[in-house]
Amino acid sequence: MKRSKSKTAYLCSSCGDDFSKWFGQCPSCNEWDTLSSFNVKTKNNGLSLGGRQSKLLKDLLVNKEDKRISTNLKEVDRVLGGGLLQGSFILLGGSPGVGKSTLALHICSGIEQMCLYISAEESDQQVAIRAKRIGIKSDNLHLSGENDLNDIIANINYLKPQLVIIDSIQTIMNFELDSLPGSPSQIRDCGQKLLEVCKQNNIAIFIIGHITKEGNIAGPKMLEHMVDTVLYLEGENRYDHRILRSIKNRFGATFEVGIFSMGEKGMTEVKNPSEMFLEERSLNIPGTCIYPSLEGTRPILVEVQALVSKSTLNIPQRSANGFDYKRMNIILAVLEKRMGLSMVNKDVFINLVGGLKIDDPAADLAILCTIASSSLDKPIKNNLVILGEVGLGGEVRSVNNLYQRISESSKLGFKDAIFPKSNLNKKVENLSITTHPVKNVKEAFQIILNKN
Repeated sequence: MKRSKSKTAYLCSSCGDDFSKWFGQCPSCNEWDTLSSFNVKTKNNGLSLGGRQSKLLKDLLVNKEDKRISTNLKEVDRVLGGGLLQGSFILLGGSPGVGKSTLALHICSGIEQMCLYISAEESDQQVAIRAKRIGIKSDNLHLSGENDLNDIIANINYLKPQLVIIDSIQTIMNFELDSLPGSPSQIRDCGQKLLEVCKQNNIAIFIIGHITKEGNIAGPKMLEHMVDTVLYLEGENRYDHRILRSIKNRFGATFEVGIFSMGEKGMTEVKNPSEMFLEERSLNIPGTCIYPSLEGTRPILVEVQALVSKSTLNIPQRSANGFDYKRMNIILAVLEKRMGLSMVNKDVFINLVGGLKIDDPAADLAILCTIASSSLDKPIKNNLVILGEVGLGGEVRSVNNLYQRISESSKLGFKDAIFPKSNLNKKVENLSITTHPVKNVKEAFQIILNKN
Protein backbone atom coordinates (compact mmCIF):
# COMPACT_ATOMS: atom_id res chain seq x y z
CA MET A 1 0.00 0.00 0.00
CA LYS A 2 1.34 3.42 -1.00
CA ARG A 3 1.03 6.34 1.36
CA SER A 4 0.59 9.80 -0.06
CA LYS A 5 2.45 12.76 1.27
CA SER A 6 2.16 16.44 0.51
CA LYS A 7 4.57 19.25 -0.19
CA THR A 8 4.12 23.00 -0.53
CA ALA A 9 4.57 24.73 -3.87
CA TYR A 10 4.08 28.33 -4.92
CA LEU A 11 2.03 29.19 -8.01
CA CYS A 12 2.13 32.49 -9.93
CA SER A 13 -1.35 33.82 -10.70
CA SER A 14 -0.01 35.79 -13.67
CA CYS A 15 1.97 33.27 -15.72
CA GLY A 16 1.02 29.96 -14.07
CA ASP A 17 4.57 28.79 -13.29
CA ASP A 18 5.19 27.05 -9.96
CA PHE A 19 8.25 27.18 -7.69
CA SER A 20 9.52 25.29 -4.69
CA LYS A 21 9.93 28.46 -2.59
CA TRP A 22 8.30 31.87 -2.32
CA PHE A 23 9.56 34.93 -4.19
CA GLY A 24 8.36 38.51 -3.89
CA GLN A 25 8.82 38.85 -7.66
CA CYS A 26 7.98 35.99 -10.01
CA PRO A 27 11.23 34.81 -11.71
CA SER A 28 9.32 33.97 -14.91
CA CYS A 29 7.11 36.98 -15.62
CA ASN A 30 8.69 39.52 -13.20
CA GLU A 31 5.32 40.42 -11.66
CA TRP A 32 5.25 41.35 -7.96
CA ASP A 33 3.19 39.66 -5.20
CA THR A 34 1.63 37.07 -7.49
CA LEU A 35 2.89 33.86 -5.80
CA SER A 36 0.54 31.93 -3.52
CA SER A 37 1.07 28.60 -1.77
CA PHE A 38 -0.82 25.36 -2.32
CA ASN A 39 -0.34 21.76 -1.27
CA VAL A 40 0.66 19.12 -3.80
CA LYS A 41 0.00 15.49 -2.94
CA THR A 42 2.62 13.03 -4.13
CA LYS A 43 3.13 9.29 -3.86
CA ASN A 44 6.14 7.38 -2.64
CA ASN A 45 8.51 6.11 -5.29
CA GLY A 46 7.59 2.74 -6.69
CA LEU A 47 6.69 0.94 -9.87
CA SER A 48 3.05 0.57 -10.83
CA LEU A 49 1.55 -1.54 -13.57
CA GLY A 50 -1.91 -0.06 -13.16
CA GLY A 51 -3.58 2.50 -15.41
CA ARG A 52 -3.91 2.52 -19.17
CA GLN A 53 -1.75 0.27 -21.31
CA SER A 54 -0.17 1.29 -24.60
CA LYS A 55 -1.85 0.46 -27.91
CA LEU A 56 -0.63 0.04 -31.46
CA LEU A 57 -1.26 2.93 -33.85
CA LYS A 58 -2.60 0.60 -36.57
CA ASP A 59 -5.18 -0.79 -34.13
CA LEU A 60 -6.36 2.69 -33.20
CA LEU A 61 -6.73 3.76 -36.83
CA VAL A 62 -8.96 0.85 -37.91
CA ASN A 63 -12.53 2.14 -38.13
CA LYS A 64 -11.75 4.84 -35.59
CA GLU A 65 -12.65 7.99 -37.48
CA ASP A 66 -13.15 11.18 -35.52
CA LYS A 67 -16.78 11.20 -34.44
CA ARG A 68 -18.01 14.74 -34.09
CA ILE A 69 -21.27 15.89 -32.55
CA SER A 70 -23.07 18.68 -34.39
CA THR A 71 -24.34 21.54 -32.23
CA ASN A 72 -26.86 22.53 -34.95
CA LEU A 73 -25.16 25.94 -34.87
CA LYS A 74 -23.12 26.26 -38.05
CA GLU A 75 -21.09 29.14 -36.64
CA VAL A 76 -20.06 27.11 -33.58
CA ASP A 77 -19.34 24.00 -35.66
CA ARG A 78 -17.17 26.12 -37.98
CA VAL A 79 -15.06 27.45 -35.10
CA LEU A 80 -14.71 23.99 -33.51
CA GLY A 81 -13.58 22.47 -36.81
CA GLY A 82 -16.75 20.60 -37.76
CA GLY A 83 -18.47 20.02 -34.43
CA LEU A 84 -17.76 18.78 -30.92
CA LEU A 85 -15.21 16.00 -30.81
CA GLN A 86 -15.75 13.37 -28.15
CA GLY A 87 -13.13 13.63 -25.44
CA SER A 88 -12.33 17.29 -26.18
CA PHE A 89 -11.63 19.76 -23.38
CA ILE A 90 -12.72 23.28 -24.37
CA LEU A 91 -12.20 26.62 -22.64
CA LEU A 92 -14.62 29.48 -23.42
CA GLY A 93 -13.57 32.93 -22.23
CA GLY A 94 -15.12 36.36 -22.45
CA SER A 95 -15.90 39.52 -20.52
CA PRO A 96 -18.84 39.54 -18.05
CA GLY A 97 -22.21 39.91 -19.76
CA VAL A 98 -20.96 39.17 -23.27
CA GLY A 99 -23.15 36.05 -23.57
CA LYS A 100 -21.00 33.04 -22.63
CA SER A 101 -23.73 31.32 -20.60
CA THR A 102 -26.34 32.09 -23.25
CA LEU A 103 -24.18 30.57 -25.98
CA ALA A 104 -23.55 27.50 -23.82
CA LEU A 105 -27.31 26.97 -23.42
CA HIS A 106 -27.80 27.24 -27.18
CA ILE A 107 -25.09 24.61 -27.70
CA CYS A 108 -26.83 22.26 -25.24
CA SER A 109 -30.15 22.83 -27.00
CA GLY A 110 -28.71 21.87 -30.37
CA ILE A 111 -27.26 18.54 -29.20
CA GLU A 112 -29.55 15.51 -29.23
CA GLN A 113 -27.46 13.54 -26.72
CA MET A 114 -27.58 14.00 -22.96
CA CYS A 115 -26.01 17.21 -21.61
CA LEU A 116 -25.18 18.31 -18.07
CA TYR A 117 -25.04 22.04 -17.28
CA ILE A 118 -23.22 22.88 -14.04
CA SER A 119 -23.99 26.45 -12.99
CA ALA A 120 -22.12 27.21 -9.79
CA GLU A 121 -22.70 30.96 -10.19
CA GLU A 122 -26.48 30.66 -10.36
CA SER A 123 -29.11 28.25 -9.10
CA ASP A 124 -30.58 25.70 -11.47
CA GLN A 125 -33.91 27.56 -11.26
CA GLN A 126 -32.28 30.78 -12.48
CA VAL A 127 -30.73 28.94 -15.42
CA ALA A 128 -34.13 27.40 -16.22
CA ILE A 129 -35.74 30.87 -16.28
CA ARG A 130 -33.08 32.15 -18.69
CA ALA A 131 -33.49 29.06 -20.88
CA LYS A 132 -37.25 29.69 -21.07
CA ARG A 133 -36.72 33.35 -21.96
CA ILE A 134 -34.45 32.57 -24.92
CA GLY A 135 -36.55 29.64 -26.10
CA ILE A 136 -34.30 26.72 -25.15
CA LYS A 137 -36.15 23.41 -25.43
CA SER A 138 -34.38 20.15 -24.68
CA ASP A 139 -35.50 16.86 -23.16
CA ASN A 140 -31.91 15.74 -22.53
CA LEU A 141 -30.53 18.72 -20.61
CA HIS A 142 -29.80 18.28 -16.89
CA LEU A 143 -29.16 21.35 -14.69
CA SER A 144 -27.20 21.50 -11.44
CA GLY A 145 -26.10 24.34 -9.17
CA GLU A 146 -23.37 22.24 -7.49
CA ASN A 147 -19.92 23.76 -6.90
CA ASP A 148 -18.22 20.84 -5.11
CA LEU A 149 -15.80 19.23 -7.57
CA ASN A 150 -16.17 15.71 -6.13
CA ASP A 151 -19.99 15.90 -6.31
CA ILE A 152 -19.77 17.17 -9.89
CA ILE A 153 -17.56 14.25 -10.91
CA ALA A 154 -19.92 11.82 -9.16
CA ASN A 155 -22.85 13.33 -11.07
CA ILE A 156 -20.97 12.97 -14.36
CA ASN A 157 -20.18 9.32 -13.62
CA TYR A 158 -23.84 8.67 -12.77
CA LEU A 159 -25.49 10.42 -15.76
CA LYS A 160 -22.74 9.67 -18.33
CA PRO A 161 -23.57 12.73 -20.51
CA GLN A 162 -21.97 13.43 -23.88
CA LEU A 163 -21.44 17.12 -23.07
CA VAL A 164 -20.73 18.89 -19.75
CA ILE A 165 -20.81 22.67 -19.29
CA ILE A 166 -18.90 24.09 -16.29
CA ASP A 167 -20.08 27.65 -15.63
CA SER A 168 -17.66 28.81 -14.44
CA ILE A 169 -14.30 27.28 -13.49
CA GLN A 170 -13.67 30.19 -11.07
CA THR A 171 -16.59 29.07 -8.87
CA ILE A 172 -15.80 25.33 -8.71
CA MET A 173 -14.06 24.25 -5.50
CA ASN A 174 -12.13 21.21 -4.32
CA PHE A 175 -12.65 21.19 -0.55
CA GLU A 176 -9.51 19.07 -0.10
CA LEU A 177 -7.44 22.19 -0.83
CA ASP A 178 -6.98 24.93 1.71
CA SER A 179 -7.78 27.87 -0.58
CA LEU A 180 -10.72 29.90 -1.84
CA PRO A 181 -12.62 29.36 -5.12
CA GLY A 182 -11.02 31.19 -8.01
CA SER A 183 -7.52 31.02 -6.54
CA PRO A 184 -4.75 29.74 -8.83
CA SER A 185 -4.40 26.48 -6.89
CA GLN A 186 -8.16 25.78 -7.09
CA ILE A 187 -8.40 26.55 -10.79
CA ARG A 188 -5.34 24.45 -11.54
CA ASP A 189 -6.46 21.43 -9.51
CA CYS A 190 -10.09 21.53 -10.67
CA GLY A 191 -9.01 21.93 -14.28
CA GLN A 192 -6.66 18.96 -14.06
CA LYS A 193 -9.29 16.68 -12.50
CA LEU A 194 -11.92 17.69 -15.05
CA LEU A 195 -9.39 16.97 -17.80
CA GLU A 196 -8.92 13.45 -16.42
CA VAL A 197 -12.69 12.91 -16.36
CA CYS A 198 -12.96 14.20 -19.93
CA LYS A 199 -10.31 11.86 -21.35
CA GLN A 200 -11.19 8.78 -19.29
CA ASN A 201 -14.92 8.94 -20.09
CA ASN A 202 -14.48 10.24 -23.67
CA ILE A 203 -16.91 13.12 -23.19
CA ALA A 204 -16.73 16.75 -24.28
CA ILE A 205 -16.39 19.32 -21.49
CA PHE A 206 -16.87 23.08 -21.91
CA ILE A 207 -15.39 25.15 -19.11
CA ILE A 208 -16.30 28.84 -19.00
CA GLY A 209 -13.73 31.31 -17.68
CA HIS A 210 -13.73 35.01 -16.94
CA ILE A 211 -11.13 37.35 -18.38
CA THR A 212 -8.95 39.97 -16.71
CA LYS A 213 -8.76 43.70 -17.47
CA GLU A 214 -5.95 42.95 -19.91
CA GLY A 215 -8.24 40.60 -21.88
CA ASN A 216 -6.60 37.34 -20.76
CA ILE A 217 -8.43 34.42 -19.19
CA ALA A 218 -8.26 34.75 -15.41
CA GLY A 219 -6.29 32.13 -13.50
CA PRO A 220 -3.02 30.36 -14.21
CA LYS A 221 -1.83 30.43 -17.80
CA MET A 222 -1.40 26.67 -17.75
CA LEU A 223 -5.21 26.35 -17.96
CA GLU A 224 -4.95 27.43 -21.60
CA HIS A 225 -2.16 24.92 -22.24
CA MET A 226 -4.17 22.16 -20.58
CA VAL A 227 -7.25 22.37 -22.83
CA ASP A 228 -7.64 21.23 -26.43
CA THR A 229 -9.43 24.35 -27.66
CA VAL A 230 -9.49 27.96 -26.46
CA LEU A 231 -12.42 30.10 -27.59
CA TYR A 232 -13.03 33.80 -26.96
CA LEU A 233 -16.45 35.42 -27.21
CA GLU A 234 -15.95 39.06 -28.11
CA GLY A 235 -18.42 41.92 -28.27
CA GLU A 236 -19.23 45.41 -27.09
CA ASN A 237 -22.36 46.78 -25.47
CA ARG A 238 -22.88 49.31 -28.26
CA TYR A 239 -23.07 46.54 -30.89
CA ASP A 240 -25.54 43.67 -31.13
CA HIS A 241 -23.15 41.23 -32.79
CA ARG A 242 -20.84 38.82 -31.00
CA ILE A 243 -17.71 37.18 -32.43
CA LEU A 244 -16.68 33.69 -31.35
CA ARG A 245 -12.97 33.32 -32.09
CA SER A 246 -10.72 30.27 -31.86
CA ILE A 247 -7.14 31.02 -30.81
CA LYS A 248 -6.13 27.42 -30.15
CA ASN A 249 -7.61 24.24 -31.61
CA ARG A 250 -5.93 20.85 -31.66
CA PHE A 251 -8.70 19.44 -33.86
CA GLY A 252 -9.29 22.25 -36.35
CA ALA A 253 -8.13 25.56 -37.82
CA THR A 254 -7.11 28.33 -35.44
CA PHE A 255 -8.30 31.93 -35.65
CA GLU A 256 -11.59 30.77 -37.16
CA VAL A 257 -14.56 33.00 -36.26
CA GLY A 258 -18.30 32.63 -35.88
CA ILE A 259 -20.61 35.66 -35.99
CA PHE A 260 -23.77 35.94 -33.87
CA SER A 261 -26.36 38.60 -33.17
CA MET A 262 -27.48 39.10 -29.57
CA GLY A 263 -31.18 39.81 -29.04
CA GLU A 264 -34.09 39.11 -26.72
CA LYS A 265 -34.14 35.48 -27.84
CA GLY A 266 -30.43 34.99 -27.19
CA MET A 267 -27.88 34.29 -29.89
CA THR A 268 -28.83 34.04 -33.56
CA GLU A 269 -26.40 33.14 -36.32
CA VAL A 270 -25.37 35.75 -38.88
CA LYS A 271 -25.32 34.04 -42.27
CA ASN A 272 -23.64 36.87 -44.19
CA PRO A 273 -21.34 38.92 -41.92
CA SER A 274 -20.12 41.13 -44.78
CA GLU A 275 -23.61 42.50 -45.40
CA MET A 276 -23.98 43.20 -41.68
CA PHE A 277 -20.71 45.15 -41.48
CA LEU A 278 -21.45 47.09 -44.69
CA GLU A 279 -25.14 47.88 -44.24
CA GLU A 280 -24.41 51.42 -42.98
CA ARG A 281 -21.30 52.10 -45.03
CA SER A 282 -20.40 55.63 -46.04
CA LEU A 283 -20.51 56.58 -49.74
CA ASN A 284 -18.57 59.28 -51.60
CA ILE A 285 -16.89 60.50 -48.44
CA PRO A 286 -13.09 61.01 -48.27
CA GLY A 287 -11.29 58.66 -45.91
CA THR A 288 -13.30 55.45 -46.37
CA CYS A 289 -12.71 52.26 -48.30
CA ILE A 290 -13.58 48.55 -48.19
CA TYR A 291 -11.07 45.94 -47.08
CA PRO A 292 -11.72 42.19 -47.60
CA SER A 293 -10.55 40.69 -44.31
CA LEU A 294 -9.92 36.99 -43.79
CA GLU A 295 -10.94 35.61 -40.38
CA GLY A 296 -9.72 32.02 -40.29
CA THR A 297 -11.00 30.63 -43.60
CA ARG A 298 -13.89 33.10 -43.90
CA PRO A 299 -13.63 36.34 -45.93
CA ILE A 300 -15.45 39.29 -44.33
CA LEU A 301 -15.65 42.71 -45.96
CA VAL A 302 -15.08 45.59 -43.54
CA GLU A 303 -15.34 49.35 -43.95
CA VAL A 304 -12.12 51.16 -43.00
CA GLN A 305 -12.40 54.81 -41.98
CA ALA A 306 -9.72 57.44 -41.48
CA LEU A 307 -9.93 61.04 -40.36
CA VAL A 308 -6.98 63.41 -40.77
CA SER A 309 -7.28 66.92 -39.40
CA LYS A 310 -4.96 69.76 -38.46
CA SER A 311 -3.73 69.44 -34.90
CA THR A 312 -3.88 72.25 -32.35
CA LEU A 313 -1.62 70.38 -29.92
CA ASN A 314 2.16 70.25 -29.68
CA ILE A 315 1.98 66.45 -30.01
CA PRO A 316 -0.60 65.33 -32.63
CA GLN A 317 -3.17 62.72 -31.59
CA ARG A 318 -2.98 59.17 -32.94
CA SER A 319 -5.82 56.71 -32.38
CA ALA A 320 -6.65 53.31 -33.90
CA ASN A 321 -9.85 51.40 -33.16
CA GLY A 322 -9.66 47.74 -34.24
CA PHE A 323 -6.15 48.05 -35.71
CA ASP A 324 -2.66 47.83 -34.24
CA TYR A 325 -1.57 51.29 -33.08
CA LYS A 326 2.14 50.60 -33.71
CA ARG A 327 1.38 49.34 -37.21
CA MET A 328 -0.52 52.56 -37.93
CA ASN A 329 2.54 54.62 -36.98
CA ILE A 330 4.66 52.62 -39.45
CA ILE A 331 2.12 53.29 -42.21
CA LEU A 332 2.19 57.01 -41.40
CA ALA A 333 5.99 56.99 -41.67
CA VAL A 334 5.78 55.26 -45.10
CA LEU A 335 3.24 57.85 -46.28
CA GLU A 336 5.49 60.72 -45.26
CA LYS A 337 8.76 59.24 -46.53
CA ARG A 338 7.65 57.54 -49.76
CA MET A 339 4.65 59.64 -50.79
CA GLY A 340 5.60 63.07 -49.42
CA LEU A 341 2.39 63.47 -47.37
CA SER A 342 3.40 65.27 -44.18
CA MET A 343 1.62 64.09 -41.01
CA VAL A 344 3.72 66.05 -38.52
CA ASN A 345 1.04 68.57 -37.53
CA LYS A 346 -2.04 66.40 -38.15
CA ASP A 347 -4.25 64.29 -35.94
CA VAL A 348 -4.95 60.83 -37.38
CA PHE A 349 -7.83 58.58 -36.35
CA ILE A 350 -8.46 55.06 -37.69
CA ASN A 351 -11.68 53.08 -37.21
CA LEU A 352 -12.78 49.65 -38.39
CA VAL A 353 -16.57 49.88 -38.50
CA GLY A 354 -18.51 47.28 -36.53
CA GLY A 355 -16.02 46.70 -33.73
CA LEU A 356 -14.08 44.02 -35.60
CA LYS A 357 -10.44 43.72 -34.51
CA ILE A 358 -8.02 42.88 -37.29
CA ASP A 359 -4.45 41.64 -36.91
CA ASP A 360 -3.66 41.12 -40.58
CA PRO A 361 -0.83 42.80 -42.56
CA ALA A 362 -3.09 42.67 -45.64
CA ALA A 363 -5.01 45.64 -44.21
CA ASP A 364 -1.96 47.94 -44.54
CA LEU A 365 -2.75 49.23 -48.04
CA ALA A 366 -6.40 49.92 -47.18
CA ILE A 367 -5.37 51.85 -44.06
CA LEU A 368 -2.75 53.81 -46.00
CA CYS A 369 -5.18 54.71 -48.80
CA THR A 370 -7.91 55.89 -46.43
CA ILE A 371 -5.44 58.13 -44.57
CA ALA A 372 -4.25 59.63 -47.87
CA SER A 373 -7.84 60.03 -49.08
CA SER A 374 -8.81 61.96 -45.94
CA SER A 375 -5.65 64.06 -46.01
CA LEU A 376 -6.15 65.01 -49.69
CA ASP A 377 -9.95 65.27 -49.25
CA LYS A 378 -10.58 63.02 -52.26
CA PRO A 379 -13.02 60.07 -51.96
CA ILE A 380 -12.24 56.52 -53.04
CA LYS A 381 -14.62 54.82 -55.50
CA ASN A 382 -17.52 53.02 -53.82
CA ASN A 383 -17.16 49.76 -55.77
CA LEU A 384 -13.44 49.31 -55.05
CA VAL A 385 -11.78 46.96 -52.54
CA ILE A 386 -8.16 47.38 -51.45
CA LEU A 387 -5.74 44.98 -49.78
CA GLY A 388 -2.00 44.36 -49.54
CA GLU A 389 0.87 44.42 -47.08
CA VAL A 390 2.98 47.58 -47.25
CA GLY A 391 6.74 47.35 -46.75
CA LEU A 392 8.98 50.10 -45.40
CA GLY A 393 10.18 50.85 -48.92
CA GLY A 394 6.64 51.53 -50.10
CA GLU A 395 6.37 48.19 -51.89
CA VAL A 396 3.12 46.21 -51.80
CA ARG A 397 3.76 42.64 -50.71
CA SER A 398 1.71 39.50 -51.33
CA VAL A 399 -1.14 38.35 -49.06
CA ASN A 400 -2.60 34.93 -48.34
CA ASN A 401 -5.84 33.53 -49.76
CA LEU A 402 -6.31 36.30 -52.32
CA TYR A 403 -8.81 34.32 -54.40
CA GLN A 404 -11.23 33.84 -51.49
CA ARG A 405 -11.09 37.55 -50.62
CA ILE A 406 -11.64 38.79 -54.18
CA SER A 407 -14.32 36.16 -54.84
CA GLU A 408 -16.34 37.33 -51.82
CA SER A 409 -15.97 40.94 -52.98
CA SER A 410 -17.25 40.02 -56.44
CA LYS A 411 -20.30 38.23 -54.98
CA LEU A 412 -21.24 41.38 -53.06
CA GLY A 413 -21.19 43.51 -56.20
CA PHE A 414 -17.77 45.18 -56.09
CA LYS A 415 -16.34 45.92 -59.53
CA ASP A 416 -12.65 46.76 -58.90
CA ALA A 417 -9.90 45.38 -56.69
CA ILE A 418 -6.41 46.68 -55.90
CA PHE A 419 -4.02 44.01 -54.64
CA PRO A 420 -0.31 43.01 -54.85
CA LYS A 421 0.93 42.20 -58.32
CA SER A 422 2.87 39.21 -57.00
CA ASN A 423 -0.47 37.57 -56.12
CA LEU A 424 -1.95 37.79 -59.62
CA ASN A 425 -2.96 34.39 -61.05
CA LYS A 426 -5.43 32.94 -63.54
CA LYS A 427 -8.03 32.08 -60.87
CA VAL A 428 -8.24 35.73 -59.85
CA GLU A 429 -8.25 36.96 -63.45
CA ASN A 430 -11.26 34.76 -64.27
CA LEU A 431 -13.45 36.43 -61.62
CA SER A 432 -16.08 38.97 -62.73
CA ILE A 433 -14.19 41.89 -61.21
CA THR A 434 -11.65 44.30 -62.70
CA THR A 435 -8.24 43.59 -61.20
CA HIS A 436 -5.60 46.26 -60.56
CA PRO A 437 -2.36 44.55 -59.47
CA VAL A 438 0.20 47.02 -58.10
CA LYS A 439 3.88 46.84 -57.11
CA ASN A 440 4.02 49.84 -54.80
CA VAL A 441 1.85 52.46 -53.11
CA LYS A 442 2.47 55.00 -55.89
CA GLU A 443 0.75 52.74 -58.44
CA ALA A 444 -2.16 52.27 -56.02
CA PHE A 445 -2.49 56.07 -55.70
CA GLN A 446 -2.57 56.50 -59.47
CA ILE A 447 -5.54 54.11 -59.67
CA ILE A 448 -7.38 55.63 -56.71
CA LEU A 449 -6.93 59.23 -57.90
CA ASN A 450 -7.68 58.31 -61.54
CA LYS A 451 -4.17 59.24 -62.71
CA ASN A 452 -2.53 57.43 -65.61
